[in-house]
Amino acid sequence: MADNIIIRVQSPDGMKKIPSTKRETAAAFLKKVAKEFGFNSNGFSVYLNRNKTGEILSQNKTMSLLKIKHGDMLYLFPSGSPSTSGEVMDTATPHSSSSLPSISSSSSSSSSSSSMIPRSHSAPQVQEDEIDQYLAKQDGKIYRNKDPQLCRHSALGKCVHCVPLEPFDEDYLNHLDPPVKHMSFHAYIRKLTGGADKGKFAALENISCKIKSGCEGHPPWPEGICTKCQPSAITLNRQKYRHVDNIMFENHTIADRFLDFWRKTGSQRMGYLYGRYTEHKDIPLGIRAEVAAIYEPPQNATQNSLELVDDPKAAAVDEIAAKLGLCKVGWIFTDLLSEDTRIGTVRYTRNGDSYFLSAEECITAGYFQNLHSNPCRLSRDGHFGSKFVTVVATGGPDNQVHFEGYQVSNQCMALVRDECLLPSKDAPELGFAKESSPEQYVPDVFFKDKDKFGNDVTFLARPLPVEYLIIDITTTFPKDPQYTFCSTQRFPIENRDILGEIQNFHSLATYLSQCTSTAFLDIVSDFHLLLFLVTNDVMPLSDSIGLLLDAVRTSNEDLAQTWKKSEQWATIEQLCSTVGGQPSSSLGYGAMGGPSAPASSSAMWSCLHCTFMNQPGTEHCEMCSLPRS
Repeated sequence: MADNIIIRVQSPDGMKKIPSTKRETAAAFLKKVAKEFGFNSNGFSVYLNRNKTGEILSQNKTMSLLKIKHGDMLYLFPSGSPSTSGEVMDTATPHSSSSLPSISSSSSSSSSSSSMIPRSHSAPQVQEDEIDQYLAKQDGKIYRNKDPQLCRHSALGKCVHCVPLEPFDEDYLNHLDPPVKHMSFHAYIRKLTGGADKGKFAALENISCKIKSGCEGHPPWPEGICTKCQPSAITLNRQKYRHVDNIMFENHTIADRFLDFWRKTGSQRMGYLYGRYTEHKDIPLGIRAEVAAIYEPPQNATQNSLELVDDPKAAAVDEIAAKLGLCKVGWIFTDLLSEDTRIGTVRYTRNGDSYFLSAEECITAGYFQNLHSNPCRLSRDGHFGSKFVTVVATGGPDNQVHFEGYQVSNQCMALVRDECLLPSKDAPELGFAKESSPEQYVPDVFFKDKDKFGNDVTFLARPLPVEYLIIDITTTFPKDPQYTFCSTQRFPIENRDILGEIQNFHSLATYLSQCTSTAFLDIVSDFHLLLFLVTNDVMPLSDSIGLLLDAVRTSNEDLAQTWKKSEQWATIEQLCSTVGGQPSSSLGYGAMGGPSAPASSSAMWSCLHCTFMNQPGTEHCEMCSLPRS
């Protein structure tokens, strides 16, 4: 009887106790395990350690030789589902996410909630963004050096003064310069998945402001409603985390070309930001949105308003950007009023005394963020929050143009998605929560503020200060400019016909004639030029430009030269020479890959200095009087 022992075996489905003896062989013990758990003889593996080391093989060694004693814990992993078992048993590596709002299960709702739902049921198989997958594998700890004054231990020791901090440590974030008000989203995930259970029951829930369907105990709204189908009231809280921690334009040229429209017309302008998400190393587990290009959709603009119109090229632009390794990361708009045109100053209008984002702009930002929600494995819906950012070009305290970045909270996204939030007519800094009507039930929305005596008081969100909905994001430019698109010439930007900047083959011929680079890749590496080649009405290259886009994405001159020899580019050159009045041989050194030939004396020619189209037979430009060659 002294040889009888009991071995505990833990699996994704739970733990079971297997009786055995010290002299029993490993093969016989594994047969008992297979019978107890209902596996085939080769459908699982048993290990001595949780990290899948020390596998027990089916052999004739006894349990005593394997040093397995009474009460020891072994770990069973099914061989066919490593990802599922890894989620349940090996939770030391936290999972990350990023994408839509949050819900509360009580009478009031916060920006997110952690529901006691097993992760295997609440986490669908979702393909997360590459940056989320990368950050989920990072350690994230904040390592500190040994303090020479406070630490009294050896070089290999650790104490409270030098032990690594968690990425969500608020004291550390508050002592950064400048202080960080919002932890990163992945730091927030680490906070949820920390503790003894390692986040086994953590799940992110999206807020819902709609009546749950399928309740049969009463007539539908407005005739009836019950506590089962009624959405919970929402208490607005300032969100403690943000999905994007920094916005960076690759270079000043991107922003300057966007601002040129306002400088020349005085009308406001809006555009979509295309770029990529990368790691922001200044904040633990932070995410940075890098902007490589701005696409300006069709719009009606005045000095005080912007109106977007339908864009037939929107899908094509997204497809081209995806092939270039880019995605739509946000939107940008101007709110500029000139103060002194002689010195180029602008008015400082958006500040703490007025507003940073108006209610209408918050609603628009929430609409865009709902359109671009992020996949998330910790959410039962497969998405939570959004990394889509908002950038405002407006006047700063020094009366110069500043770029301010924002997002709206997950609560604002839910209110906008379910059509519960309205702007105010006379006060742009105030929103208004809709009241219930026979057509729509709207849950009560509250926010907390201090009264004149300093007491916390709960107010109904009619009206609602929009600062409860806003998350600010630092917007920067790098010291060393970066260039995804390295062309030194400027091809006209789309949808700027009002400025006389028209995208056609005449402008393409002028662009090519001005290019001085000998590298074909440098000539075609322009986002707006690539859009024109794909979306023009005369000869769209949507089916044959894939090789060129790969060349631009990988900065491969050989691929670009291969595409340059194609029939499509030869046709483009012929169209340029016909429309522009130039033979293809005069389109410049870089365009043809060789020295320019003299232009025909019987054709109009474009001045290389000012682009003016001159009459044939002249050797000097009629506009700038500079020589033809």
